[in-house]
Amino acid sequence: MNAQLKPIVATAGFDPLEALRVRQRAAQQRAVPSYRQRMDDLERLRERFKARLDDFVGAMSADFGRRSRHESLLTDGMTVLSEIDHIRARLRSWMRGRRGLADWLFWPATTEVRHQPLGVVGIIAPWNYPVNLALMPLAAAIGAGNHVMLKPSEHTPRTSELLKALLAEVFPEERVATVLGGPEIAAAFAALPFDHLFFTGSTEVGRKVMAAAAKNLVPVTLELGGKSPAIIAPDYPLKTAVARIAAGKWLNAGQTCIATDYVLMDRERIPLFVEEMREYVVRRYPNLKDNPDYTSVVNERQFQRLVGWLAEARERGATVVELAEGDASKRVLAPTLVLDAPDDCKVMQEELFGPVMPIVAVPSVTAAIDYINARPRPLALYHFDHDGYRTQTVLDRTVAGGVTVNDTLLHIAQSKLPFGGVGPSGMGHYHAKEGFLTFSKQKPVMYQARLSSMALMRPPYRALANALVKFLTR
Repeated sequence: MNAQLKPIVATAGFDPLEALRVRQRAAQQRAVPSYRQRMDDLERLRERFKARLDDFVGAMSADFGRRSRHESLLTDGMTVLSEIDHIRARLRSWMRGRRGLADWLFWPATTEVRHQPLGVVGIIAPWNYPVNLALMPLAAAIGAGNHVMLKPSEHTPRTSELLKALLAEVFPEERVATVLGGPEIAAAFAALPFDHLFFTGSTEVGRKVMAAAAKNLVPVTLELGGKSPAIIAPDYPLKTAVARIAAGKWLNAGQTCIATDYVLMDRERIPLFVEEMREYVVRRYPNLKDNPDYTSVVNERQFQRLVGWLAEARERGATVVELAEGDASKRVLAPTLVLDAPDDCKVMQEELFGPVMPIVAVPSVTAAIDYINARPRPLALYHFDHDGYRTQTVLDRTVAGGVTVNDTLLHIAQSKLPFGGVGPSGMGHYHAKEGFLTFSKQKPVMYQARLSSMALMRPPYRALANALVKFLTR
């Protein structure tokens, strides 16, 4: 994902942010939210968000210039409502923790794992799914009993203002606070001594966020991005692969952290892939320039970045195939394929985060695996294949944040699966129980019994102690 953050500075000039964090921490320590409080908080959040969902759809469309209503309802509406429902349905069991006997040597002692709120959580949300990627981690943090400071993106200002208004309706500021502002505020926010910091954005900015958090030893969850590949096996039906890759790639005009960044396939079928993709775009997005189902690039800076990278690819000898006619005045960039791009040009080196998709020719699935493993580990990987052995080989030999086999994106929508990156594509997980655990301290507790077996292991050590030690170290 793309985000901006200036070099991290000290927070001395931003005392109001630290004062707010201190207030929240004091409030959280005075009264740790109970199960009933958390359930009520989440219920009110759901009700108020649902009531204002149309307002959010309008705000996101205004921020982007044009954003598909249906895509906003699905990706930023349904996802948040479903996540809140999932948390509320399972919160009691998650909070219960685990109890049991201690290891046999320590009987009759017992043990417990308690799930304790961390305290004050900071959340930095990006612009590409500005509601989903703010409210889903926030719901998890609230479910875990924390207080939250949220910094939404300045690149979607109307949506950020609406988030601030929504959360102010639901929570007092000492429970949840929204901080608005540009890169300087974001830098100061990242440097606060939170009990946990959750960041979604680009790998480049993630490094700066992690460096800022490290000064206060703040644990971080980084949801980043990278170049997520799709492999098409030589005998997989091409029309099916094209339809499923296109549905995921052109969603939100490719401004999705787990969108297919490039496709690996056999060279012989690339011309057919291009024609099938052109047919898909013409059929699904007629009159692209004015089509309400196709989203604009979020701002002029991002639009010019993509245009510049395509120009560089052309100059370096790549074939750039625009599948429809866009409109630069509205930042409508047509779905575009790039063939035979040199490996060191921008479209092959950087996360694209737009409706641009290179096609890379490889002779086999094994060669595709080698190509992926020679590059930083991706946030997502997609493999299209009906051969079970080859599929298992891809799963065994590659490391990625998440995988969907024979489709794209859909692993992120599974309530039973964690979501998170690996290495340059992120660290840590959230969604469902993993989100609850991310924002909780799993506190281990041992309860010693009235009679302790450890009394046998105190000095002076004599025959019984010698026998026990000999038995235990056998």
